[in-house]
Amino acid sequence: MEADAILPAGSGKNIVIVAGEASGDLHGSMLVAEMLRLDPGARFFGIGGDRMKKAGVELTAHASDLAVVGVTEVIPKLAAILACRRALKDRIRRDRPDLLILIDFPDFNMPLAKFAHKQGIPVFYYISPQVWAWRKNRIYFLEKYVDAMAVILPFEEEIYRSTRLPVRFVGHPLLDRVLLRESREKAAKRLGLEPGRTTVALLPGSRRKEVSSLLPVMFDTARLIADLVPGVQFVLPLAEGIPVDALDEAGREHAPDIIVVRDSFYEALGAADGAIVASGTSTLEAALLEVPMVIIYKVSVLSYLLGRMFINVDYIGLVNIIAGRRVVPEYIQGNVNPAAIAGELTSMLTGGTRRSGVLSDLRELRTRLGEPGAAARAAAMAFELIHRDPATRAGNNSSGHIPASPFSGGGAS
Repeated sequence: MEADAILPAGSGKNIVIVAGEASGDLHGSMLVAEMLRLDPGARFFGIGGDRMKKAGVELTAHASDLAVVGVTEVIPKLAAILACRRALKDRIRRDRPDLLILIDFPDFNMPLAKFAHKQGIPVFYYISPQVWAWRKNRIYFLEKYVDAMAVILPFEEEIYRSTRLPVRFVGHPLLDRVLLRESREKAAKRLGLEPGRTTVALLPGSRRKEVSSLLPVMFDTARLIADLVPGVQFVLPLAEGIPVDALDEAGREHAPDIIVVRDSFYEALGAADGAIVASGTSTLEAALLEVPMVIIYKVSVLSYLLGRMFINVDYIGLVNIIAGRRVVPEYIQGNVNPAAIAGELTSMLTGGTRRSGVLSDLRELRTRLGEPGAAARAAAMAFELIHRDPATRAGNNSSGHIPASPFSGGGAS
């Protein structure tokens, strides 16, 4: 049965959706688009970014106002963050939505899950909190207050097997998003790069704080690479919300010439032979475009020390976490050294066994991420939850799996 046939035309469900990161805004916008395809009359409000707003979500607050990096960095924004959550709770009480969709962002979203559950509103979590990295006992909170979850990393479904929370691996949404719509040569020409020259992309992140922390290191590294690789050129796709003056503050005048682009992220990254990437979603984007990379990250000293106490992972980059081994180099905190980074990346820029081995590993990674259509499968799960018998929702479903749904259409679980 076709999913479209399940919902009557103009059923107009009222849905609240919350994402607090740039990647969450991207995935949320894709999910909203698929849900509107199933039910064009659905209405959305909540917290997100420009992409979700463009997709049709009425924003009660902008995600950029809530974005922080590290534990200590949240303190100056805490009052504003709590005020945003209180305002959203008031709106939920008033409007009584048919569904709450939460996208990652656990410290903000998990209390909302508990609140909505007590209000009798079904809760759908799209993109699991990283319980596999730290605070694993959160799975029991999620089991109690979340009605269904769609996960996007292949190993996450297994983590929830011991709970009654219905969880389905839907594949990774970037498989639908990360595409080169033109050849690398055409993309390079359009962006002002010279085809045929070795190209390095600099990806310092999407938050002002991480850009100010990582970009100076990237500029220093670029200068060293320029000495090691004759004719190398650099491209920097600047994230939305990051002003150009952030480059000057980071010491751009001491770096080699760098082509800065906006609104052509995948083209700029796809045209590169290698990249220096801030840990985060961009590492997967680089992997899907088969761009060898070095992953770097820095936070405040206190945030790092606290993280060391609680975070239990061997790697910080999603590429290495998914592979379960060191596919690409990582440099963290005090080990973020321009000379070492330049040496590592230079060894992957030219032909040879190092480059071919990394490229082979990145191609294998793609196969682990499932099939395209993650947002469509998640949208089907969301609507199935709206129509599910309340008796089978959070705290009541002892089956440990999602009941068969006419929306499934060959899902990845």
